[in-house]
Amino acid sequence: MRKAKRGSVIRNTETQLRLLRNARYEILPTPSIEAALATAVPTDVTLTVTASPAQGLEATIAMSERLAAAGYDVVPHLAARMVSGRAELVDITARLLAAGISSVFVPGGDATAPGDYPDALSLLEELTALGRPFAHVGVTGYPESHPTISDDLTVQSMWDKRRHATHLVSNLTFDPEVIGQWLQRLRARGITMPLLLGMPGPIDRAKLLTMATKIGIGESTRFLAKQKGVMARLAAPGGFTGERFLEECAPALGAPDALVEGLHVYTFNQVALTHTWRRDLIDRLSESLS
Repeated sequence: MRKAKRGSVIRNTETQLRLLRNARYEILPTPSIEAALATAVPTDVTLTVTASPAQGLEATIAMSERLAAAGYDVVPHLAARMVSGRAELVDITARLLAAGISSVFVPGGDATAPGDYPDALSLLEELTALGRPFAHVGVTGYPESHPTISDDLTVQSMWDKRRHATHLVSNLTFDPEVIGQWLQRLRARGITMPLLLGMPGPIDRAKLLTMATKIGIGESTRFLAKQKGVMARLAAPGGFTGERFLEECAPALGAPDALVEGLHVYTFNQVALTHTWRRDLIDRLSESLS
């Protein structure tokens, strides 16, 4: 029994290391983020650049071009509701391909007055009609209830998008049990796209909870409220890193049919703290196996 338990610990540690080594960082296109990246994050880290109605899609595209020129592998978010129509999409596609960008992430987006693409699926279909110009196309997965979309519809949506996308990126959650159950539902439904698991890097507790309901994780705020231990970690110096979350998720993430390939780390632009945490955790886990 002791030997079997030791074997399980080793497998879970190996799963965590594999995912941490294949992690990408999500950033917000703010004026100061490029300088922070240049100082703290090497160019072998993949970056995803979000899009928001407040800043406009041009901020995302322009920053993606600059980061690609600086040597980063960049994944811009093409929020469907922020693209006016085919002409703009063709222009955006040409700019990204010219910059050497071969991967995009397509969420629906939050624009209140959408153009020709009211949802992610409609823009994905247009990209397919344009000849599938990007080698890698990510779409959103919702482990928890979305504020405006029922659970059944979110699973159906992923099924519909599977013909146009290459992988899933899960929205943020804090409950390992939710992740395990959601993965089982996805795979039982026949959704076989590989997954990048969304998780937070180190972040101030107040900032994390403020952001929670804005990105579709309202259920997790209630989960946190019920878990005094988690709340204590969030309140501790350095904030919540997700280390225990990743450890508790490892058995489900390491299952052969889970098809989890890496991590999508929500940095909330605390990139130096995030990169130091990830590097140190890789070192500690590697040492534990030696």
